[in-house]
Amino acid sequence: MADQEKTKYLTEAEQQELLEKYDPEAGTRKLTGVLGYIAFFGLLAFSLFQLYTAIFGVFTAQIQRTIHLGFALSLVFLLFPANRKKRQKGKFQIAWYDIILAILSIGVGAYWPLFFEDIVMNVGRLGALDFAVGLMAILLVLEATRRAVGLPIMVIASLFIFYGIFGQYMPGFLAHRGLTLERLVQTMFFSTEGILGTPLAVSSTFIFLFLLFGSFLVRTGVGQYFNDLSTAIAGRRIGGPAKVAIFSSALQGTISGSSVANVVTSGAFTIPMMKNLGYKKEFAGAVEAAASTGGQLMPPVMGAAAFLMVEFIGNGITYWDIAKAAAIPAILYFSGIWIMTHFEAKRLGLRGLTKEEMPSKKEVFGKFYLLIPILAIIFLLMMNITVTHAALYSIAISVLVGFINKDVRMKFIDIIYALVDGARTALAVAAATAAAGIIVGIVTKTGLGLKLANGLIDLSGGYLIPTLMLTMVAALILGMGSPTTANYVITSTIAAPAIILLGVPDLSAHLFVFYFGIIADITPPVALAAFAAAGVAGGEPIKTGIESSKLAIAAFIIPYIFVLSPQMLMIDTTWMEVVWVVFTAMSGMIAIGAGVIGYWMRGMHWLERVLAIIVGLLLIYPETVSDIIGVSAFIVLLALQYLWKSDNHDSPNILENNQSMEKN
Repeated sequence: MADQEKTKYLTEAEQQELLEKYDPEAGTRKLTGVLGYIAFFGLLAFSLFQLYTAIFGVFTAQIQRTIHLGFALSLVFLLFPANRKKRQKGKFQIAWYDIILAILSIGVGAYWPLFFEDIVMNVGRLGALDFAVGLMAILLVLEATRRAVGLPIMVIASLFIFYGIFGQYMPGFLAHRGLTLERLVQTMFFSTEGILGTPLAVSSTFIFLFLLFGSFLVRTGVGQYFNDLSTAIAGRRIGGPAKVAIFSSALQGTISGSSVANVVTSGAFTIPMMKNLGYKKEFAGAVEAAASTGGQLMPPVMGAAAFLMVEFIGNGITYWDIAKAAAIPAILYFSGIWIMTHFEAKRLGLRGLTKEEMPSKKEVFGKFYLLIPILAIIFLLMMNITVTHAALYSIAISVLVGFINKDVRMKFIDIIYALVDGARTALAVAAATAAAGIIVGIVTKTGLGLKLANGLIDLSGGYLIPTLMLTMVAALILGMGSPTTANYVITSTIAAPAIILLGVPDLSAHLFVFYFGIIADITPPVALAAFAAAGVAGGEPIKTGIESSKLAIAAFIIPYIFVLSPQMLMIDTTWMEVVWVVFTAMSGMIAIGAGVIGYWMRGMHWLERVLAIIVGLLLIYPETVSDIIGVSAFIVLLALQYLWKSDNHDSPNILENNQSMEKN
């Protein structure tokens, strides 16, 4: 218990240091003076522009997107240093070349609005100025992405540009005629197939508004309320702090677009509680990392990738269709983590929080109105209100709730700060989606998506399961170090076509690659969310990543299930079938959780653990024969656990931990 007594909660400065280490989006300059005012009012103008076009209608596609891009790029160069470890200090707090890059970015953003008619009249023909501006736009996007998002996606986008230009030298099926530099620039900046393509289109409309909504929610005090509500609901249960972490992170996922940010903000509160209770450092960090990453999988926001999914899938699919389809897999994901932390707590003999450690339930539930904006946006989306209007109405409702909350009492200045914070959050997303547009543009022009899809199918012999496994590996690799939106764009463009070619429904295929792209954040060797959690917990990063992967085992299983049997996504199924699927899958997660942890009602022999995992897989797979076998075997396992629970298989740690708790 000596280590536990030393456990402290992170200060705000320590939280910020961790964010800057593992989350590129957090590494901004703290500008003061004239440049500070320029950045502040630039961010404010960015939000006001987006609100204006949301209310009164967007401009022509190229104009809307280039203005959005110009705002984002110029502000990135003002706020994100070229080298985060060596920030510029001194009178101007910024390097001279960053000011030049910011000015050039404004020029790129203004080019289409200023010369729209000339560009349209000369479509397909680039003048010298057009070529220079287009080439500059590509280079600025790559550098802004490196600064605001991180090196991985910039490298990936650069490799795709290299592939586009030198395609004739590529081996085998990857070869193509190659793009001239002029044609590359034409595609990237003077069409809606490259930088100004679908990813940036969604960023310049839906995503920005939902990020703004999240910023307003934070100002209403809902972030702290999530922690209090989670503690009130789950704190007294066995291993309470771990369950608080799961519940809180699932809620935080509705307003956070970053696994790492979710880990640091929620984990600063939950990880010390878990350690003080008796969980190991790596396990405590893993619980928070797995739960925070799952926040990106939880409807209704899903890290803003759901908006992109609507555009990429098409075929009349709505945002609500995607949110509804993702609901059961997300519930199973969090249930799996909950179940395993419960069994781990039982194995170790850990208690819940004491009555003195709990917040007042009366006060907590008395502030339930703070959830009204989130409930409102779910209701509006269910009613098929347009995504834009749903976001606008929810922002307005969150402002009203902020006025009502006596602990916050949102003022006019808070509204201004919420607008500024929302725009700041959107900078990395805009840069990432612009870079993702480069990738999509190259794939479109070279036919690479279909070539890779056919290559994966050939490699797997045309069988679905091997193709899914290869696609999973590709999505995990492509998703490493990428934010949610760019992550989905890359995986859906490169990996999803292979599954679709084998007859899998588009929605199942897109959710499959989305899941594996997201859990790359907790899958070693590049597990940024797990590494951030290890930083909070003081644990070993790789061990924390391995524990995270074990806790998130549902995310490695469920995507295969909803590809093989789309009933889990509520596609062409009845409510009775949905209820049965949820029941059997939840039972399956209990069996798998017990098998992974090695404890149910008592300690489990290795053979029991293997059988429990097999039974769990049979139950999760929604098919009549497997369900009958799985339910029968589950009942037998449960009976054996109950009948032999007083046997000598109990964990030797239980008595020791209980005595230790009593002494403390």
